[in-house]
Amino acid sequence: MSLEKGHNVLIKDNVEIGQNVRIGNNVIIYEGVKIGDNVVIQDNVVIGKMPARAKNSILPEVGELPPTIIGSGCTIGTSSIIYANATIGNDVFVADLATIRERVTIGDRTIVGRGVAVENDCTIGVKCKLETNCYITAYSTLEDYVFIAPCVVTTNDNYMARSAERLGKFKGITVKKGGRIGANVTVLPGKVIHEDGAVGAGSLVTKDVEQEALVIGAPAKKLRNVPESQLLKNQ
Repeated sequence: MSLEKGHNVLIKDNVEIGQNVRIGNNVIIYEGVKIGDNVVIQDNVVIGKMPARAKNSILPEVGELPPTIIGSGCTIGTSSIIYANATIGNDVFVADLATIRERVTIGDRTIVGRGVAVENDCTIGVKCKLETNCYITAYSTLEDYVFIAPCVVTTNDNYMARSAERLGKFKGITVKKGGRIGANVTVLPGKVIHEDGAVGAGSLVTKDVEQEALVIGAPAKKLRNVPESQLLKNQ
């Protein structure tokens, strides 16, 4: 089997598709997209979509972007949207209803859960887990082996869309290697969770989290160190 596709599939010009690829119904694949071997694309997926700009947006007009690249062994879930100039590594699992915006890079074997939104200009490492309905704000970096629990909210604008002072000061979050964030956490703009740092469920992160520290509360404060058995090096 080289290519299996369902009904009402639109594949535009100069798309490259590898071996043993399965495409569901009502899929749109835009110009120039590159898809590796052994990829499953489920129903109603859109790949390579160009971003649209609101009339009152502060962001500059976006010209033509490079094509999307999907690595080998990926699964792209039902009704997911992957924008132009996104690069998805090998063996990445993108669950139903996820959105991955332009200029996003996702490393090998990462899981992007159901309803997850990864905004523009983010870098996500290898073997990360982004669980259901978490929100990764623009200009964020998640290094390797990062865990983001359901309904986590990250932010990048300290001015909440007021005053020209905010322009040029947008800054997403950074989660270093092995960092973990529990369910329903909110992380304020520019904050860094250092290597193996952990944030307890429901917390509000207003300051950087130290390496191997466990923080909880609103605002989040250090409770203790992450147990040795939980450190990434001991897994």
